[in-house]
Amino acid sequence: MSLDMDVYKNFMKGTTTVGMICSDGVVIGADSKATMGTFISTIEAQKIIKIDNNLGMTIAGSVGDANELARIIKAQNEIYKMNEGHPMSPKSATSLLSVIMQQNKMMPFYVQLIVGGMDSNGTQLYSIDPIGGYTAESKFTATGSGTESAIGYIEDVYKSGINTKEGIKIAAKALSIAMRRDSATGGSRNIVVISKNGYMEYGEKDIEKVFASK
Repeated sequence: MSLDMDVYKNFMKGTTTVGMICSDGVVIGADSKATMGTFISTIEAQKIIKIDNNLGMTIAGSVGDANELARIIKAQNEIYKMNEGHPMSPKSATSLLSVIMQQNKMMPFYVQLIVGGMDSNGTQLYSIDPIGGYTAESKFTATGSGTESAIGYIEDVYKSGINTKEGIKIAAKALSIAMRRDSATGGSRNIVVISKNGYMEYGEKDIEKVFASK
């Protein structure tokens, strides 16, 4: 079954999320504006979800669908930890989300996801479409209505081997550009770094400190 693209577009508008591979970890980021049609329902939406200290995901699309998927993957991760003694890898989490979304393709989850994190094999980044198709990203990716603006900037400045400090700056600037060019993207910028040091969140004040530091 193919998605009804008109319905798809209605759900997928409004949001910009980004992700990139860095030499010392993964950087994922998102804006905080949520809309219902032309109405701005909140500018404090949380679009980055912590699954574990080594693993997180960004969401673009239907809030209800995203919350349900987050609930499922968090519960499955806890079960996995009890059985295996360590959290799920980014690839395992992505594969599980893909199966869940594929099994529901007749009534799909109207979301785009970015899954990023680390395991013993290093840094990993994946993008997942609404019916479970996923791509392993070797450099960077973006989702949501501000994708074109964000990805255009990232493509221009991203270089293999950048560290997470530079990744934060690139992600923040990409989100800022999307906010200026896409009316459905806005609020504040939220960024997460996942590295050997764990899961670290950066709000606006933290991001400005990164830009100010040498």
